[in-house]
Amino acid sequence: RQWYEEPNGGKYLCKKNTFNDFVDVAKWLVEDRKWTTPDYLSCEGRSAGGMTIAASMNQEPELFKAAILGVPFVDLVATMSDASIPLTAGEWEEWGNPNEVKYFDYMMSYCPMNNIKNGAVYPSCLITGGLHDPRVQYWEPAKLAAELRHRTSKDSGPVVLKMDMDSGHFSASDRYKYLRDLAFDYAFLLNTLGCS
Repeated sequence: RQWYEEPNGGKYLCKKNTFNDFVDVAKWLVEDRKWTTPDYLSCEGRSAGGMTIAASMNQEPELFKAAILGVPFVDLVATMSDASIPLTAGEWEEWGNPNEVKYFDYMMSYCPMNNIKNGAVYPSCLITGGLHDPRVQYWEPAKLAAELRHRTSKDSGPVVLKMDMDSGHFSASDRYKYLRDLAFDYAFLLNTLGCS
């Protein structure tokens, strides 16, 4: 796990390497290999992966056409400052404790909620959440949707918020509901990419 640890890994005060790597791979696909263009490039992530997508969009919002952010952990400084929230203190081993200055400042520099580019053109976004999610509370995806709608350019893609009133962090437990949710995600993606 040395690849993941400090000083050059992807945790604590090196967490931004995660987002830099993601953006670099997307640029490699577009610029170096010319396998796609931003008009056909999409990205998806759930939970902490949703934070990777949101932070990457903040770095290069015009690099992607569509983004699917499932139960995205995007207000990490506010959430992780409260040790009474389930799983928070345990996650300090991954991210750092924002109640300590050295981590607070670094985490604020990449926290998706705090780094949306005002007036920038962002991709179309499907943001999902679950009302009963104990890990990423429903207000995080709702706040992200509101911030994107308010702060980005009117030329940005639509921001769709889909809140499941029955599920938690892992969405549907029965396979048919899972397949309906997956079909919704694919319909959003295909429509955004012009394949409808």
